[in-house]
Amino acid sequence: MGSSAVLLVEDNDINRDMLTRRLTRAGLTVITATDGVSSLEMMREHKPGVVLMDMTLPILDGWGATQQAKQDPDIAEIPIIALTAHAMAADKERAMEAGCSEYETKPIDFPALLAKIYQFLEGGDA
Repeated sequence: MGSSAVLLVEDNDINRDMLTRRLTRAGLTVITATDGVSSLEMMREHKPGVVLMDMTLPILDGWGATQQAKQDPDIAEIPIIALTAHAMAADKERAMEAGCSEYETKPIDFPALLAKIYQFLEGGDA
């Protein structure tokens, strides 16, 4: 991949703005999408180093967008971190089965999320 950009897929304006500002302050380049369909377009266009995927999205939810991304050879290798208020063990399992590389519940533990992001950007598994 090589890209240090982070694609933040979040439909909630307040959450998107807050995370964008925090990630930017941490030195990351942030691009955004607000639904699953546009997230796939942004992945293909920008080839980000990592995707932060809200799982509850309009048009195409995060589970469906992740499944489609993992079936597309041009973007299948991009790591996807699920961001969700769904905190049950079955929800984590569902996200991982959809193809997510990692999982972070809301409210987000920002230092833990940042560590996962940097791990992927540096080429390792979180």
